[in-house]
Amino acid sequence: MSDRLSFIRSELAQLAAYTPHPGGESVTIVDRLDTNESPLDLPPEIKSKLAWAYQQEIEANRYPDSSHYELKSAIAEYVTESAKLNDNFSTANISVGNGSDELIRSLLIATCLGAEGSILVATPTFSMYGILAKTLGIPIVTVSRQKDFVLNLDAAQQAIEQTNNPPVRVVFVVHPNSPTGNALRTQELDWLKSLPEDILVIVDEAYFEFSQTSVVSELAQRSNWIVLRTFSKAFRLATHRVGYAIANPELIKVLEKVRLPYNLPSFSQIAAKIALQQRQLLFPLVNQTIEERERIYPILQANGAFEVWPSQANFLYLRLKNISNERQEEALADITKNLKAAGTLIRHTGGGLRITIGTPEENNHTITRLAAVQS
Repeated sequence: MSDRLSFIRSELAQLAAYTPHPGGESVTIVDRLDTNESPLDLPPEIKSKLAWAYQQEIEANRYPDSSHYELKSAIAEYVTESAKLNDNFSTANISVGNGSDELIRSLLIATCLGAEGSILVATPTFSMYGILAKTLGIPIVTVSRQKDFVLNLDAAQQAIEQTNNPPVRVVFVVHPNSPTGNALRTQELDWLKSLPEDILVIVDEAYFEFSQTSVVSELAQRSNWIVLRTFSKAFRLATHRVGYAIANPELIKVLEKVRLPYNLPSFSQIAAKIALQQRQLLFPLVNQTIEERERIYPILQANGAFEVWPSQANFLYLRLKNISNERQEEALADITKNLKAAGTLIRHTGGGLRITIGTPEENNHTITRLAAVQS
């Protein structure tokens, strides 16, 4: 860190800024299969509704509705309906963030800031948990996963018992996990249920619409559990940055204390409400994505060079076979670079390659280009 910036926390010098899409580069990217976005934009009918709403409903000179009441009501109805529960969720169970990232950051601030706690993550997993914790100076306890990417429960339990200064206050899990695509199994859920109430369990369900697997039915009995979801995947609203949390009202009240006022623009709130109202126009693409995932999974397996894992999300995860860990990273970096030169972006992460399921045409490109860079 420059002496002129000596007022900046020293550990930030070790961090690199997160850089997603390669904006501004000369290479022409045809297929963007690196961030698990929807491969298709919103249908024209929904875009027309959004254009009308911007013209007729939004006063650009006014701050957004900071209560998010209408959006929270629509989300609560959707969560109740999709969970097929008798007891309804209400606005008291919902908090809305500028993407799930804001909610993760708020939860870290509320639990671990000021050397009051550390977080536990099982790698590989979503990188933003660790990135956000580092920016806040919060310690990260990591444990590895087993070969099939199931949590190593013995290692996780031992890590919690042996971490005292500061103790583990938050356990992060993704359901299904990113980048590996596996949903939590019964033994993993049983372990999470066994954790004491002074540990917050955050279950990230960003890919719920693809897996149709959820733990929201547990929330009524578990005051220390919170579920995170997003509108960026199945609802095709990545540009609007809308995430939401589901939990008991006491925990939601804490999130509401921590979040910034006017954190979600009016246009994003309207976009999310319209997407929920018009989800019958959006969700057929979810089924198509699942069908495409199941179509290309055996094709990639048949390549012979890759080990490919089953997925319950909108991506597949693979690694090279018969190669050392040291050589693996170099070889995967080369594959990623060569695919990018050919016009396809994928994500090299967690010791493997995560490939978003795109349109049939994009997926065919992926298959052909992977075979070419391997030859």
